[in-house]
Amino acid sequence: MLSKNTLKFIKSLHQKKFRKQENAFFVEGGKNVTELLASNFQVSHLLFTSKFADENQSVINKFTGEAIEVNQKTLESLGSFQTNDSALAVASIKSNERIELSSNDWAIALDDVRDPGNLGTIIRISDWYGINNIILSNESADFYNPKVLHASMGSFTRVNIFYTDLKPYLMASKLPVYGAFLEGENIYKQGFGKSGIILMGNESKGISDNLEKLVNQKITIPRFGNAESLNVAVATAIICDNVRRQSFLNSQNPQ
Repeated sequence: MLSKNTLKFIKSLHQKKFRKQENAFFVEGGKNVTELLASNFQVSHLLFTSKFADENQSVINKFTGEAIEVNQKTLESLGSFQTNDSALAVASIKSNERIELSSNDWAIALDDVRDPGNLGTIIRISDWYGINNIILSNESADFYNPKVLHASMGSFTRVNIFYTDLKPYLMASKLPVYGAFLEGENIYKQGFGKSGIILMGNESKGISDNLEKLVNQKITIPRFGNAESLNVAVATAIICDNVRRQSFLNSQNPQ
């Protein structure tokens, strides 16, 4: 039986201030929920429909938190999806632990990227290209925003994140910083090493002036048409692809 207190608790998690206050967040939809349950997040509540139970009974049996079967209407009233006929889960927010990058690591740093959809997509891109560390400025979108988690399509469970003041973090790092600018070295010509930090800027303003000084190499995606700019998530994907492509080619043709 779903209590009124639990209903109120889950609904409150739509707002960042209550997520912070309760140190909790929710995810919804079958894929995100099963990814969450298989991860190292601590999950406290699992709400599911009979359909989800039929398809994931073994998952439910292993769950040690509060598991409650509900109808589709209840799920949709609690979450942000217009349609949800599977599940919703609540988990604890992880501590914001500093990410220490090794000499062989690649990472993505986001300077004031505020759109939740963009952040979620970048998390998914990062996971696709095996870049498992994302460093975010304190002004960037909230990782636990439902829109971010939905756009990540489960990748949020496999990517490490750290919110910080980017300037001292980048200053302390020994890795080269590749910053995305409209004018810079063509990424087709740019030589990428075995590690580095890919710095992406705000959707409309780009990389801030105080971080531009810390960029070791300005890079740009060549334009062949007339579009003024690229979406930050799309640009991130193109840069990651070129980094990994160059690494692959170097491995096939060692000097």
